[in-house]
Order: sequence, then structure tokens, then C-alpha cells
Amino acid sequence: MTTPAPVPIPDAARQVLLSDALAHLVTINPDGAPQISIVWVGIEDDEIVFGSLGARRKLANIERDPRVSLSIETDTANPMGLREYLVVHGTARITEGGAPELLQHLAATYIGPGVRFPPMDDPPPGYVVRIRPERYAGVGPWTS
Repeated sequence: MTTPAPVPIPDAARQVLLSDALAHLVTINPDGAPQISIVWVGIEDDEIVFGSLGARRKLANIERDPRVSLSIETDTANPMGLREYLVVHGTARITEGGAPELLQHLAATYIGPGVRFPPMDDPPPGYVVRIRPERYAGVGPWTS
């Protein structure tokens, strides 16, 4: 299976990805059914990133089949009155370690400045997932 070339993140999509809107991550279960998780996302090196402190179903799914989709709803309505939302289709890869640092960085956006997250001493190193965007969809300027 050939992997499509990465597609740069459009500025309008970048604004959504860097906002405090929660992302709905879709992975594929072993039986082919979709699995959905809510994740905090950020951007590093033109890839979408999220962290996980422990082994979760989403990580096992990505290891088996790296195709993923993200959906994020915005607070903006388009001229027709429809709420804009961003959908990103891409390929994910998992790296070990770095989750506490990433989650601490994202917590400032999702919870607020000065918060400590994860709220524990000596959190596990966890995993960082990096999504290489391949296609954008939804309702918004990123679809033009």
C-alpha cells in the first residue's frame, strides 16, 4: 500500500487545530468498525500531534492500521448558516515517550494557563502520535 504525499496544513485549518476545540479521532478496530476517541491536538513540524499516557485501543488500532481521521467542530457559521467543521484524513505513527511534556503544553490551551497536567508525580512516558495530513474535508475554507 502506497502512502499519499502529505498535504500542508492550510492556515484556516491550522487555526482550528490550535484552538481549544476537542478533536474526535477515528481509528479502525480489528473487526473493521470505527473507534472514536476525544483527543487534545497540537501541531509540530506540519504534523498533527496528540499524547497518550498509556496503551489504549486507539494506539493498538493505529499500530495495526495507521489510517486515521480527525473531526473538529468550530464556533463559526458559514454564509449558509452551517456550523463549520474540519475533517483531516491522514496516516499516523506512534513514538514512545514525550506524552507528559506534550500534554502539559496542550493543557494550557485546553484547560488554562498555569495548570499542571497530567496532575501526578512522575507520570509514565506514554506515547506521542503524529498524524501526517493527506486530505482535508468538512465545511470551511480548508475545503476550497
